[in-house]
Amino acid sequence: PTQLNRQGNDIGRQYRSIMLYTNMLEKEKIENYIKKLEIEEIYQNIETEIAPFTVFYKAEQYHQNYFKLNPNKPYCSLIINPKIQKLKHRLKKYYH
Repeated sequence: PTQLNRQGNDIGRQYRSIMLYTNMLEKEKIENYIKKLEIEEIYQNIETEIAPFTVFYKAEQYHQNYFKLNPNKPYCSLIINPKIQKLKHRLKKYYH
């Protein structure tokens, strides 16, 4: 969420972090949560785009549950899993 239009070495608008809302209450909740993440120093300089939901395009089948179905692929085990573990550690007070 801190890199504009990229995920690591992958660059382009298709790699952006985005949160979509369907009403103003959802938008407010998103904005407040982002502020909270920055205040608590979980993330700094969040670049996540906040936009109204208009159209949904389902990802190709091979992208569905990719991490869950491919935990031993190098990208999943070396890149994604460490990031998930780091985030879980930072957010451990929210896990019950």
